Amino acid sequence: MDRAERLGTERILPLLLQFSIPASVGMLVQALYNVVDRIFVGNGVGPLGLAGLAIVYPVMLIKLAVNMLIGLGATALISIRLGEGRRKEAEQILSTAFTMLILLSLVLTVLGIAFLDPLLRLLGASEEVVPYARDYLSIILYGSVFQAIGFGLNHMIRAQGNPRLAMATMLIGAITNTILDPVFIFGFGWGVKGAAVATVLSQMVSAAWVLSYFVRGKSQLSLDFRQAHKISWPVVWQIVAIGFAPFAMQLAASLQNIILNQSLAAYGGDLAISAMGIVFSVNTIFMMPIFGINQGSQPIIGFNFGAKQYDRVKETLFYAMVGATILVTLGFLATRFIPELLVSLFGRQDAELTALGVRSMKTVMALFPIIGVQIVGSNYFQAVGKPKKSALLSLSRQFILLIPMLLILPRFWGLTGVYLAFPFSDAGATALTVFLLRRELVGLNAAEAGQKIATSQA
Repeated sequence: MDRAERLGTERILPLLLQFSIPASVGMLVQALYNVVDRIFVGNGVGPLGLAGLAIVYPVMLIKLAVNMLIGLGATALISIRLGEGRRKEAEQILSTAFTMLILLSLVLTVLGIAFLDPLLRLLGASEEVVPYARDYLSIILYGSVFQAIGFGLNHMIRAQGNPRLAMATMLIGAITNTILDPVFIFGFGWGVKGAAVATVLSQMVSAAWVLSYFVRGKSQLSLDFRQAHKISWPVVWQIVAIGFAPFAMQLAASLQNIILNQSLAAYGGDLAISAMGIVFSVNTIFMMPIFGINQGSQPIIGFNFGAKQYDRVKETLFYAMVGATILVTLGFLATRFIPELLVSLFGRQDAELTALGVRSMKTVMALFPIIGVQIVGSNYFQAVGKPKKSALLSLSRQFILLIPMLLILPRFWGLTGVYLAFPFSDAGATALTVFLLRRELVGLNAAEAGQKIATSQA
């Protein structure tokens, strides 16, 4: 059976597991690029090194945003076109997306290197932290094109019904990074530069692996590199429209990180920035499997929505939400029972950093169990080609609600107010998601009922 056709015929739960488990592992592995860097930097360099990596994290999010704009936007379109049986159009989307990934990543590299020092100042780096942040970011920017190819094209592999290979791509890069980090940081004594070099080399390995998949003719969709320069502008706008939601979410996260770092610096100094870097690393470990569920469910929802099999759409959404809620609840319990152990992974030598890390983690992740519904709900609207609602839900949690809270609450409660902004925004965004999803499900039920009536009358 054609891999794409499986999306419309096989049982939903086993199918979702087949797609989501590799995607979750892949996303967790992707997160380990930054997390592993922070673990080794925290133990090998110290709190200032951790602060340097935390300061430049908004730039990492911008790079990720561009890759998600193209990768996820093209993936959703490819899934829908395959569900409609329009394979040639799916191949055109793939070719256009590849060209966009290359061009935009090169633009980011040039701009980042040209304005490196002003950028670090804008991000809120102190005089003590600037050298660490510069050493790391100046190298990372040169790897943008490799990250774009490895991460962006990997989504297209998954859209064709090959989640295991997509997972292998992420595993190869992360394992390489984990091996090289201690060699460069401790063995060669390169500090944060070593972490950056390890990351770029790992991204090169992932990019080579993904490209080999298309070059060897294993892909169901053909990627003609000789035609890559022929950009289809209508396809570009379609990719941008559907991929805008995750793009906007990551940009909002970047802006949120800038404002957050400035608030942390004002109310807690470099140590507070280091502690929040640890919290975000722990948060990422538990969040990335949810994004994997989103990636696994997206082609299933998109294909069946395109094929008008709405009962399968609803079933996929239900299982995705249940799985996401279980994962975030486990993460929440870990932050309640073993917070010191989680923080100590990033350096045992600083008791003050450990205490502040535990305090911030418990507050920031206080409503963690409810955000699975919010994240999956936002992804649903993206998967069915409704980018405006998806963008609204994505922005609500990290921009519309969180940034005002970051600006207001610290004025009353200082550093604690910075931490409280997160559960406040989680609650509001989840309530909005539930409201919009209920309206959407009413529409799906009506469409499904109409189909049954038409079938009975035929």
